[in-house]
Amino acid sequence: MSAQLSQNMLLAVPLAPLAGAVVAGFFGKQVGRRGAHTVTILGVLVAFILSAMTLNSVVNDGARFNQTVYEWMVVGGLKMEVGFLVDGLTAMMMCVVTFVSLMVHVYTIGYMEEDPGYQRFFSYISLFTFSMLMLVMSNNMLQLFFGWEAVGLVSYLLIGFWYTKPTAIFANMKAFLVNRVGDFGFILGIGLLVAHTGSLNYAEVFAKKDELAQIAFNAPLWGSDWMMLTVACICLFIGAMGKSAQFPLHVWLPDSMEGPTPISALIHAATMVTAGIFMVSRMSPLFELSDTALNFVLVIGSITALFMGFMGIIQNDIKRVVAYSTLSQLGYMTVALGASAYSVAVFHLMTHAFFKALLFLGAGSVIIGMHHDQDIRNMGGLRKYMPITWITSLLGSLALIGTPLFAGFYSKDSIIEAVHASHLPGASFAIFAVTAGVFITAFYSFRMYFLVFHGKENFRHKPFPGEHDHHDDHGHHEPHVPHESPWVVTAPLVLLAIPSVVIGYLTIQPMLFGEFFKDSIFVNHHAHGAMEELAENFHGAAAMALHGLSSLPFWLALGGVVMAYVFYMVAPSIPATLARVFSPLVTVLENKYYMDWFNENVLAKLARGLGLAFWKGGDVALIDGLVINGSAHAVGGVAGLVRRIQTGHLYWYALVMMLGVIGLMTWQLWPFIGSQMKTLLGFGL
Repeated sequence: MSAQLSQNMLLAVPLAPLAGAVVAGFFGKQVGRRGAHTVTILGVLVAFILSAMTLNSVVNDGARFNQTVYEWMVVGGLKMEVGFLVDGLTAMMMCVVTFVSLMVHVYTIGYMEEDPGYQRFFSYISLFTFSMLMLVMSNNMLQLFFGWEAVGLVSYLLIGFWYTKPTAIFANMKAFLVNRVGDFGFILGIGLLVAHTGSLNYAEVFAKKDELAQIAFNAPLWGSDWMMLTVACICLFIGAMGKSAQFPLHVWLPDSMEGPTPISALIHAATMVTAGIFMVSRMSPLFELSDTALNFVLVIGSITALFMGFMGIIQNDIKRVVAYSTLSQLGYMTVALGASAYSVAVFHLMTHAFFKALLFLGAGSVIIGMHHDQDIRNMGGLRKYMPITWITSLLGSLALIGTPLFAGFYSKDSIIEAVHASHLPGASFAIFAVTAGVFITAFYSFRMYFLVFHGKENFRHKPFPGEHDHHDDHGHHEPHVPHESPWVVTAPLVLLAIPSVVIGYLTIQPMLFGEFFKDSIFVNHHAHGAMEELAENFHGAAAMALHGLSSLPFWLALGGVVMAYVFYMVAPSIPATLARVFSPLVTVLENKYYMDWFNENVLAKLARGLGLAFWKGGDVALIDGLVINGSAHAVGGVAGLVRRIQTGHLYWYALVMMLGVIGLMTWQLWPFIGSQMKTLLGFGL
């Protein structure tokens, strides 16, 4: 352990944003708006600087940290601890979380300028940063679960930030409930590991991984035993399916766009939704021992990458287009996990965090310029009115579709190559999904780009929402012309655009083929050789970009861009015609594959019916009616009968005693009396 990674320095990383959240939240009125954003930005800035110093020590000095900071309870030998594990994976995540959070904090000054909940918003996003840092820095599963639930709670608060808006309240409740489904699986997975290892600490659990791989459950109904490690890993991944919005637990993320745009960039593009990817990567020593679990991960990721991409094609809300793009890219990361290319998944997590935060914040800048109209059909030609937003959004879109030399190219193409090297049963479908997804991503991304920044200026023909059409003194129409956003909005766009372009080129070699993740990620190369095959074919970042110009993904991406241009700039009648021809398919997409209908009309009603049955049949009828009230009625009945017998009169007691004696004598002598009577009646032997 290097002296540069002191415990106090690491403690300051999450505590600095927490301090800002406390000040802005509890003393917002006293410090005012300026004080609220100053103290929270300062807290996140301190966390970012310390995170950058930590990353520098990890990379250049080989520094590591894995210690308990505080032990707060021991239950039967099971230690409940607060502790930090800092290695390459953690240091990278710390920098990504704090940098994106810092950009979002600065951006929020401009975006939320007129909002009455200004101080409360800054408190929430700073509290979220604290929660995410606790998650990624933890060295045990209890602290991981704390951070996991904390980011979910703050996400709930932020999605429903505008709590007077019914759609926002519905969206945050939907996100909360869907994540509870995933978290149920997550805590079951943790419980299985703890039950068989007696520890919550990562290192202690991983040390017993070979023993865990030998434990099986008897499952006679399925014809074969279940391996405990497979069940535990699938349960853990179900938690990741909820948090990282994988099919079918993806339904909450598009609706979460009801919250303010800054939280869409911070939570639902760069940090919280990547928690599941981070968790599976951290648990790689366990997942590597179960091909069944890896195949499950691979198939779920493939479905999400492909089918959520289709959803982006029909969206007209600028934020929802980016939201479905996020879902699809999370699917790509999950596919990489299933192919045992954990470092590639985390690499795409990092590059995606920058360009997707850029695209979300760019969308927010457009929304500001359009006076909060989010329909891309009402835009067009914004390039000349919002030049900084235009160029940064273009750079983000180029990174997203995997243009050679841009950040997204290196990570996305590495995922596609890794899947080609996988030998799992689901690999063939995954290859098709991630390859087809390249074309789809390029098409919907540049459909949005062209409709927003090029073509006809549709906003000149109608007033913005909530405004009235104005005319000048001569009665001529006065258009509402968009405007570039203030510097607190555009500066974060520029600062995010830089890594969106260069970060992949600069970091692919150390992160994928160097020693960066040597102590963080474990891969069984004998069984899963994807990373070895990638290393054999890698000849440098420049050579990879040059080769990419002749690869199938590049031509698919180019085809998607060209088709989007033709469809929406040259011949806009084509999409309308295709929509009519394929109206049944469009209907399916518009209804989101009927997943919401299924959840609300089948699962929800089934759950309500089951709950009603347990309530009426179990609680009311069985417990209250039979056990509690029934026993009370039985006691009352017996008491009433006894009360009639206990009269207090001596003659009554004497009579009862005599009757009792006669009864006993009759019972004892009945066999003799019966035989005698049979003899007298002629029935004896």
